[in-house]
Amino acid sequence: QVQLVESGGGSVQAGGSLRLSCAASGFTGSNNCMGWFRQAPGQERERVATIVIGGSGGGRTHYADSVKGRFTISQDNAKNTLYLQMNSLKTEDTAMYYCAADVPWYEVCWSNDYNYWGQGTQVTVSS
Repeated sequence: QVQLVESGGGSVQAGGSLRLSCAASGFTGSNNCMGWFRQAPGQERERVATIVIGGSGGGRTHYADSVKGRFTISQDNAKNTLYLQMNSLKTEDTAMYYCAADVPWYEVCWSNDYNYWGQGTQVTVSS
């Protein structure tokens, strides 16, 4: 059974940084995907960043235009943990952030079609 547990959210002033973590258990996929998504109140869920896990494309990343140059997704295989380093945070980054893992074989990482989701961690950026 796959479990994803996010941590690291909190409140920060604009311009600050946070690092989100996602501890994954029961997920040892190779040539698969993990990603970070976010959802602000009243808005649709938004893809933030994805990463290829293992395989020939392992480590390849993709970012939403809104976070490019500010956020970095990474993975520690030994700890089975996914990270999202968020720098130069803006008020518009305020949202619940979710970790996701495992897409169907016919999907690419940069999709919404993930099979497993964490419970989310709140990020609030104030001006």
